[in-house]
Amino acid sequence: MIQSAPSPRTAIVTGAGSGIGRAVALALLQAGWLVVLAGRRPDALQQVAAESLAGERAQAVSTDVTNESGVAQLFAHTIDQFGRLDLLFNNAGSNQARGPIEDLDYQAWRQVVDVNLNGMFLCAREAVRVMKSQNPRGGRIINNGSISAHAPRPDTIAYTATKHAVTGLTKSLALDGRKHDIACGQIDIGNAASDMTARMAAGIPQANGHIVSEDRMGLESVASAVHWMASLPADANALFLTVMATKMPFIVEASPRSLYFLTGLSALFKPAPGENLATLLALILMVSPDRGLRPSRAARLLTEKEPKPTIVKLSPLTN
Repeated sequence: MIQSAPSPRTAIVTGAGSGIGRAVALALLQAGWLVVLAGRRPDALQQVAAESLAGERAQAVSTDVTNESGVAQLFAHTIDQFGRLDLLFNNAGSNQARGPIEDLDYQAWRQVVDVNLNGMFLCAREAVRVMKSQNPRGGRIINNGSISAHAPRPDTIAYTATKHAVTGLTKSLALDGRKHDIACGQIDIGNAASDMTARMAAGIPQANGHIVSEDRMGLESVASAVHWMASLPADANALFLTVMATKMPFIVEASPRSLYFLTGLSALFKPAPGENLATLLALILMVSPDRGLRPSRAARLLTEKEPKPTIVKLSPLTN
């Protein structure tokens, strides 16, 4: 049985000086947590701490998450001040200037990778070191992913690649942390109202080449979601949670290209005798190039001539 952490619980929030990190830090402090606010701008961190009215429960520590020794000092400070660590909100992130890969400077690529992936790794590694050795042992890591961990936006290869990599980091941490009573989950956020997403209101490029103004949601919704994940009992974990603006163009109508793709992919397999090709739909949808394909429409198109689908066992076509 996993032992419960003592109350009040302690958290580290990276990127806490603005945006999502700031909102989450304030929400945790309001809920009574002890919070270490980490970020590169000490003035911004101090402002958040003062705004929280939490007194000594809010500790501001200037930290560059890409600096290995600096990250180690952040966690050492946390243990020195509060004695343990129950939550790491691995939030610090960086974006790239939008542009095609052929124009992307290698240093710009490395900067995004250093913050979004290497920085998350360094913080997660220190969190695991602390959580596995404390008593009661264990804790929780929540990584800030993105809608871009599922589907790319045009000309954002560095950001998209790192957010996909964060998903792999989350899965590995969730697996490897089990034996130490460490849970790891990921929140994938779409269009939270912050400085990073301000350009979306004016209009940004879509996959079809159009420029579209996108809806955004309040940061409070993200903070509430992270607080919920953090407050789960030790024997439960929200592995992945997507929180997004209701009307952002992530879930879309299927394009003709998707439907041609579905038909072509289905031709790669043959049903066993008495089985129905239309029931390939569930597997085909998982590899469709367009996210958010509406199953109802695709099902109608694939089952028009075979209205009674059955379960199939797939066997690749052989020559």
